[in-house]
Amino acid sequence: MSVVKINVLTVPAEQREMLEKRFASRAHAVENSDGFEWFELLRPVEGTEQYLVYTRWRDEESFQAWMEGPMQAAHQGGGGSGEGAGRPRPAASGSTLWSFDVVQQAGPGAEEA
Repeated sequence: MSVVKINVLTVPAEQREMLEKRFASRAHAVENSDGFEWFELLRPVEGTEQYLVYTRWRDEESFQAWMEGPMQAAHQGGGGSGEGAGRPRPAASGSTLWSFDVVQQAGPGAEEA
């Protein structure tokens, strides 16, 4: 059964462009991970500063393996340590992770979960 992880990021309006550019620059960081199925970055339209980062995985183990390896490398930043040492300033001021099991899906080519 697939699992969905939604990371809720609080991003002030002045940081939106930076966040989107950072995601675009590492767009392939997750795609080749074992068990990865889908990714979407969802920009808020109105009434909130919260972006949703939607990923879908074959199973919880695949997600955890990505978190412990490739995800940490993708979020390392400039390779320096500490403030001002090449590490970019965070674009998001807060983060919450939601987890879901896929129990039903529909769409072209969709199979039952």
